[in-house]
Amino acid sequence: MYNWFECKLRYDKMLETGIQKTVTEPYLVDALSFTEAEARIIEEIRPFISGEFTVSDIKRVKYSDSFFNETGDRYYKAKLYYITLDEKSGSEKKTAVNMLVQASELKEAVEIIEAEMKKTMIDYSIASVTETAIMDVFPYTGDKVTNKEE
Repeated sequence: MYNWFECKLRYDKMLETGIQKTVTEPYLVDALSFTEAEARIIEEIRPFISGEFTVSDIKRVKYSDSFFNETGDRYYKAKLYYITLDEKSGSEKKTAVNMLVQASELKEAVEIIEAEMKKTMIDYSIASVTETAIMDVFPYTGDKVTNKEE
């Protein structure tokens, strides 16, 4: 299970028009603490950003599951409701969970969720699937810190 932190980096980016603009972009890292998240994002991003950059914000985010698709270039946040039956009262209970899905488009993200959920015995309903601004995701691999796309 991942322990995700959203880290926002602020740096000067050269646009396709040739204009340099200061941007703030969110990245996701798997870490045990805020301190480790900051160290990991600096280590991961340093080879890709020339010049100065700062970590402008770090916040913990909860995703109960993550589905990575190497062909996907976007990240989607899916909100699902797990539906359980309360045996005492006989009523349905809905538990909200968030999932991270990597896909090329919204339709593909929904298909990935449905395919993964078919592997479980959980009754569920999809409440929403929205594209996030996350630029890249860096899960912890154990031996070496690497980008999952490498």
